[in-house]
Amino acid sequence: MSELEIEWLDLTINARKSACMRIGPRFSVRCSNITTKAGHEVRWCSEIRYPGVYITAAREFRCSHNNAKQSFYRSFNAVFGKFGRCASEEVIVELLKSVHQVYFMAQKHVHSTNQYLDHWSL
Repeated sequence: MSELEIEWLDLTINARKSACMRIGPRFSVRCSNITTKAGHEVRWCSEIRYPGVYITAAREFRCSHNNAKQSFYRSFNAVFGKFGRCASEEVIVELLKSVHQVYFMAQKHVHSTNQYLDHWSL
């Protein structure tokens, strides 16, 4: 999508919030910087955050779940440390479900995207 088309839609590119990433056989090859019409450079990165997961630059479409796992264990330890022996297992599980509902929904979306990509890669 060119910047002219973006302008035609009456949108702008915010270079501070935008990033470029390569996925494919040449993902590790260094690319030249992309500059917006206003003269701002869009940065290249190896990971892009999508709700609940990080999309990682690789030969194939990949997602990193490390940050999500850390967040889950951090919140589990907080909930368990607070209610540990006082609450039943069911209550702790329901608390964790409510805290991480967005994460589980994002995981479902990413999983379906991976299945779609696997189906079309020949």
